[in-house]
Amino acid sequence: MPGTVMDSPRPTLGHVNLMLDTFLANATVNDLRAIVRSTLATSPPSTSASFIESARKRLQQTYAKVPVASKGLFVTLENGYSIPGPALQDTLSATRSLYGAGMGIISLQKFAEVIRATIGHRWDEDSELEAMLAVIDADIAQAIQSSKEELLRDNPGDRADAIAAVAQLTSVIEESRVDIQRWDGDFPFERAADSLRYLVL
Repeated sequence: MPGTVMDSPRPTLGHVNLMLDTFLANATVNDLRAIVRSTLATSPPSTSASFIESARKRLQQTYAKVPVASKGLFVTLENGYSIPGPALQDTLSATRSLYGAGMGIISLQKFAEVIRATIGHRWDEDSELEAMLAVIDADIAQAIQSSKEELLRDNPGDRADAIAAVAQLTSVIEESRVDIQRWDGDFPFERAADSLRYLVL
């Protein structure tokens, strides 16, 4: 019959999109993660490449432009020792998203700011903060690997940005080492320092 849904695919397609949008708006984060992982694992490599490209475009508009919080990363207690602050986990999650999507160079800049924020803080042995700093140390090593892969994409501007990011991170790691030596603490960024030392740009 003229004028019914059967005459044109457009209304049906619009209805499917509306239902999908409704699902996306209401699905849990864990469900979405599982669906995305399953889709990427069972799709051609071109699907993963397209997904990563879309992720980078999104991150360039969001996390990449947001400066690292200057306050709230670490909190000093009355006993003089510090603990992770309320802004640290969100900052780390955002930075991991960057290097996970192949934007390692900008993530190194973010990690440099996080390490800079540790200067002046102290932490107890085997404390929550010491454990968190060890995780950040491992994160930086992964971000360096992401940066290497990013440079293989041969964007001329990336190399200059990488050199600047590595210089910034190397400098702040050494500042941290000197600061920690003052109170005889254990330096937590040795893996990151070694990775930077052997990084060839």
